[in-house]
Amino acid sequence: MIAVGLVCPTSYPIPVRKTSVYLPEPLKNRLAQLSSAVGTSEAELIRDAIDARLTRGTGTTTGERATPDRPVPGRLVGVGVGPGPAEAITIGAIDALRRADRVVAPCTGLDVVGRAETVVRQAAPDVAVERMVFVMQPDHEARAGALNNVCDRMVDYLEAGEEVAFITLGDPNVYSTVSSVFSGVRSRRPETTFETVAGVMAFQALAGAGGVVLTDEQQSMVLLPASAPEEVIAQELSDRSRTVIFYKGGGRIAAVADQLEAADRLDGAVLGELIGMPGERIAVVPDVRDRPASYLSSVISPAPTGAGPVPVGNIDMATAKAEVEEPNRAGTVTP
Repeated sequence: MIAVGLVCPTSYPIPVRKTSVYLPEPLKNRLAQLSSAVGTSEAELIRDAIDARLTRGTGTTTGERATPDRPVPGRLVGVGVGPGPAEAITIGAIDALRRADRVVAPCTGLDVVGRAETVVRQAAPDVAVERMVFVMQPDHEARAGALNNVCDRMVDYLEAGEEVAFITLGDPNVYSTVSSVFSGVRSRRPETTFETVAGVMAFQALAGAGGVVLTDEQQSMVLLPASAPEEVIAQELSDRSRTVIFYKGGGRIAAVADQLEAADRLDGAVLGELIGMPGERIAVVPDVRDRPASYLSSVISPAPTGAGPVPVGNIDMATAKAEVEEPNRAGTVTP
C-alpha cells in the first residue's frame, strides 16, 4: 500500500510525451514530424524501429549493410538524389537522409513539391522533408534575399545541435544550389562541418538510356552550360576526340543545334529532358532542334573519333524519331 501524501516516483510535474521521454530534443522533433507526415503514432514508429533493429541484429554479415552512423551535431550535408528515378538514388544518400535530424529541400513555394523532394518521397517515404523557398527568376536581389533567409535558418538548426541534410537533384558538387548554401552558412558559422554525398548526374542517365559511350581510350569529356560563350563552345566542339555535354539547355536547344551543325557534329547528338520524370523525352537533336525544352535538359555530342552511339537495345535513331513523332503526353512535375 502507498502511504497517503507521498508522490509517485514515476509521475511527472509537467506533461511529457512518454513515447520519447529519453530521446534528445532534435530526435523528438524529427519523430513528431514523421508521425504527422505518415499518420502513425510516435509509439508505433518507435516499436517498428526497435523491431527492425532486433530483426537485423547487432552484427553484420556479408552483403548486409550496417546501420547509418549517428548524426553529428552542427554538420551540414549536401545530398545528391540523382536525376529523377527513385532507383537512381544511392544507398549512401538514403543513409544520410535517415541519419540526419532534419532534411531540407529547395522549392519555389511552400505549397510546391520540388523535384528533389519528389525523388525522396518515392525512394524514402519515411523521411520527413522540410521545404525552404528559393527564387529561381533572374532577379538577383530577390535570389540573394531568399538565399540569405535559407542560410539563416540553416544556421539556427546547426546551432541547436542538429545535423541537417540539404537535398539536390543530380550531384551536390555540379551545378547545384548546395555550393551557395555552403558558402552562406560558412560565412555565418565557420565551425560548421560540411560534407557531400555524390549523386548520379542526368547526363549519365541519358548516356545509359540513349546508348551513348561518353569516353574511351584517350578521349576526353567536357561539361558546359548551354549559355557558354559561342567561342568557348566552338573550341570544345573542334576537338574531335572530346565528348561535349551541354546542361541547362531549355530555350537554347536551337542555338546548340546550330553550333553542333557548324562543327559537323549534329548527327549522333542526343537530347534528354526530365530524365526519369513524368514528361521524359529522349531524342536525337536534329528532330527536336525547333521544339521548346525545359530547363532540365541535357545534350550529349559524343566524340566523333572512337566512342559514340552504340546500340544497346534501349534506344536507337529510329526509336528516337518515333518518340518525337508521338511525344510523351504525361504531365510535368513542378520545379
